[in-house]
Amino acid sequence: MDKKPTIQIVEQILTNIAQLLPQYLQNEANNAIAEGNVGVCLISEEGQTYGKMYGSDQIKQRFFYQLAWQKASQVWITKENTGVFEQKVFNGEINERKFGIKRHDFVGWEGGQIIWVNNQALAVGFSGLRAQDDLDIVRKAVKILKD
Repeated sequence: MDKKPTIQIVEQILTNIAQLLPQYLQNEANNAIAEGNVGVCLISEEGQTYGKMYGSDQIKQRFFYQLAWQKASQVWITKENTGVFEQKVFNGEINERKFGIKRHDFVGWEGGQIIWVNNQALAVGFSGLRAQDDLDIVRKAVKILKD
């Protein structure tokens, strides 16, 4: 695959997520709270932020996008997936003060991750599905890019 500028990569990832979303929403557990409203936030290494909200309820979309941004920004700062960062802090492996993220601001659950596309790292947060599916839908959207 040719090296594409970040915006083109992001736009394709967002399109792939839109195509994958209906299959994830067929799972009742994924649809119970969000009711089809989800958000995704991607942050480049340089700090350029991209995002998209899906669904029909603007209030829920906003809520889930805020969570997605919180996940992505924590990953962007710490270079650790959400959940992993918190575990390392609580195990005494790293000091959260180094990152400027206070414990009450920790995400604490999965959904934020680093993805690599064309040697570019993107910090991604997704919110609105179950935690493992928040991670999985992004991974599948990126895999489609690489196939």
